[in-house]
Amino acid sequence: MLDFDLDEMSLSDLKKLQAQVATAIKTFEDRQRKAALAELEAKAAEMGFSLSDLTGQGGRKAKVNPPKYRNTADATQTWSGRGRQPAWIKEALARGESLDQFLIVK
Repeated sequence: MLDFDLDEMSLSDLKKLQAQVATAIKTFEDRQRKAALAELEAKAAEMGFSLSDLTGQGGRKAKVNPPKYRNTADATQTWSGRGRQPAWIKEALARGESLDQFLIVK
C-alpha cells in the first residue's frame, strides 16, 4: 500500500488525489458489478434460462397514453388528458371554451 504524508501535501494535490480515489472506487464498483452480472448470466444459462427471463425485465416497455385532446388551431398539439394541462388548454379554458370541444373522437 502506498504511504502518503497527507499533512505535507498542498490543497491542489489533495484534491487531485481525492478525484483519483473517487475514479478508482467507481471503476472498481463497475468491474465488480459486471463480474457479478456475468456470473449470474452464466448460472441462468446453465439452468436453461436467460437472466431477463428470470428477472422479468426483458420486454417491459413504458405505457404510452394516446392523445385524448387536440388543439383545433394547431393539430400538432395534443394532450392525453393526464398530467399537467398544456398552455393551449389553459388558455382556451380561460377564454371560456369547453374541454369537450378539443376531444378527439375515435
